[in-house]
Amino acid sequence: MPQGPRTFDALAVRTWCGLALQALGRAREEIDAINVYPVADGDTGTNLYLTVESAAAAVEAVFAGHAMAAASAPPSLADAVRAMAHGALIGARGNSGTILAQLLRGMAQVLAADGETAHTDGPGLRLALRHAAESARRAVAHPVEGTVLTVATAAAEAARDVEGDCGSVARAAYEGARVALTATTGQLAVLERAKVVDAGGRGLVAVLGALVQTFTGEVPKQDSGSAAPARSHAEQPPRPVLDGAPLAPARSHAEQPADGPETPAGAEGADAAEGADAADPEAACGDGAPGESGPAFEVIYLLEAEDAAVDRLRERLDGLGDSLVVVGGDGLWNVHVHVDDAGAAVEAGVEAGRPHRIRITHFGLGDVHAGGAGRPPRERAQRAVVAVVPGEGLAGLYTEAGATTVLARPGEPPASGELVQAVRRAHAREVVLLPNDADLRHTAAAAAEQARAEGVRVALIPTRSAVQGIAALAVHEPERRFDEDVVAMTSAAGATRYAEVAVAERQSWTMAGICQAGDVLGLIDGDVAVIGADVTTTAETVLDRMLAAGGELVTLVLGDETPDDVAGRLEARVREAYLAVDTVVYRGGRQGALLLIGVE
Repeated sequence: MPQGPRTFDALAVRTWCGLALQALGRAREEIDAINVYPVADGDTGTNLYLTVESAAAAVEAVFAGHAMAAASAPPSLADAVRAMAHGALIGARGNSGTILAQLLRGMAQVLAADGETAHTDGPGLRLALRHAAESARRAVAHPVEGTVLTVATAAAEAARDVEGDCGSVARAAYEGARVALTATTGQLAVLERAKVVDAGGRGLVAVLGALVQTFTGEVPKQDSGSAAPARSHAEQPPRPVLDGAPLAPARSHAEQPADGPETPAGAEGADAAEGADAADPEAACGDGAPGESGPAFEVIYLLEAEDAAVDRLRERLDGLGDSLVVVGGDGLWNVHVHVDDAGAAVEAGVEAGRPHRIRITHFGLGDVHAGGAGRPPRERAQRAVVAVVPGEGLAGLYTEAGATTVLARPGEPPASGELVQAVRRAHAREVVLLPNDADLRHTAAAAAEQARAEGVRVALIPTRSAVQGIAALAVHEPERRFDEDVVAMTSAAGATRYAEVAVAERQSWTMAGICQAGDVLGLIDGDVAVIGADVTTTAETVLDRMLAAGGELVTLVLGDETPDDVAGRLEARVREAYLAVDTVVYRGGRQGALLLIGVE
């Protein structure tokens, strides 16, 4: 059995994230199925997976940055754990995912601490586990025993007096967590009635099992049925997925990752069976008593705010609902709460600072909050469109057209798990997936493959820009045969040339020459074609080049920072210089690029 490292370093963090992601991927469906507290909405496993996927991606970005800089040494432990914590914070999903993010942040605060004594050995890991459990408990407005908090505390307690290296400490924490997890069934009435353990705690046990495997190379007992062989930190396990492609290992002589699977657009599968109802109709929700009906909405957002403002926000949100968890620090927070008035929860965030990446979910039929236990499962739609969009304005436009959207913030591309979750939300037998970004091709292909495995017929149309997605959505007809609809949408997208106008962030070589930071760039079909100093002039040049090959319709999508006169100038130019060409203008919001242009 290969022996892992005896101390924590950046490579151990990377390995742990990768193994934790694999473990949660294997256990996701099981965890979703036992999710009855605080809300029986069957998504705890998925939320934990997405949270760790974001953490793993952030760690990979640190390693990639060092590789690009040709650094001789790998990232420091502090760099790696801070990236892990930050990635988990910005990617946290749901109640358990938000608590897990705080657990990782608590560990990072110890492992990355400056001082004479480095916290990289067994005693350091013991301290990190204890601080993580304490900080997670403080983040929850009303801690409840029999939850992931109980399991985290038990793990820290079990490791408290252990002498030895990180492997010994991790193994003790894991065993303590397993024992505590079994006991959760008797600690919450809702778990006892459903005869299940706490779903969030089950996910934490999987994460701690990955920590044991990182340092010892041993697959813990709970994972012994896995077909995957045990790998130690020294052996480098398969890297997690970032943008859908396997991430390259840190070491230069490691094997090259295999290409992603081919995903034909028309692949089919049998309809997935609806999950069995695990929830008891009398189950307790959040902080409420058994039998009470809880709030109707889950509200999650990132918040930029000062500590004092966040303290006031906690008090305000605690009066609005339950399941309140506020994690983070240093000016960036992740806020999670269940409320009846979602608008008031968001307004409270606006008063405290700047909320963004706002997600509001209405608890659907069949979960406890909606009082839907015993109701028949919602009927699947025949067909749906799932699209990635770069701004709130476009998200509204796509939603009005009937699409299920995934918002891609600038610099924050969605992970494959988010796309799979959107396919599940669409709740259809057939799904057309529009990634709307060339860089998301592998991500979308991985999501499509997973959705097919769940029995959904998925067609992936490789749209490279949101304007191509608009063209595809315009010809979408759900009444048509699936293959015919996909062909029509693919044809419309392919007939749409796309461009964008953006500002260069740094000096760089381009197809049009060398650009400097602050230059205005005009990109046509993904390549820089124009370098200018003025947004409007550059946009006019780009539009002229695109229309030189002909066109009947120009689509303009304006970003929040686009100068006010750009749309008017471009519309006037089309009217004056190109007869029989129509122009439509949309507001895209915070979409990254100043302007998106489509020509059909």
